[in-house]
Amino acid sequence: MFLSNRYPAHDLGLLIIRVGIGLMFMAHGYPKLAGGPEAWAGVGGVMAKVGLNFAPAFWGFLAALAEFGGGALLALGLLWRLAVPALLFTMIMATVMHLSSGDGFNGYAHALESALLFAGLLLVGPGRYSLDEKLFGGRRW
Repeated sequence: MFLSNRYPAHDLGLLIIRVGIGLMFMAHGYPKLAGGPEAWAGVGGVMAKVGLNFAPAFWGFLAALAEFGGGALLALGLLWRLAVPALLFTMIMATVMHLSSGDGFNGYAHALESALLFAGLLLVGPGRYSLDEKLFGGRRW
């Protein structure tokens, strides 16, 4: 029994992760979103590292929106297949930015850890206690 592969609180665990991480990303994203075009251009400048040298403010706005709006959607378990890939991509680019800036492990660890978390969450889905489950029904994961 102890070693059985049953996790009765699986969905509750996903709920705790979703809400906790979602709220944290909203808190990280709000100042970026409220920062306006200058702040967005600073954040979006990382896209030049992958050859996208145009519209840094646009890319920065998308990153801020992914953190704040994606965090809200993550917490609610709503539009999972839109929110989680946006958060994953944002954290991959944050990792690229920290690595290319020569930041050490402490500089890029949070972004990389978050990217790994979102990659895993993308595969498991939002769980039973999500708005996706309530609105769209049926588990398709």
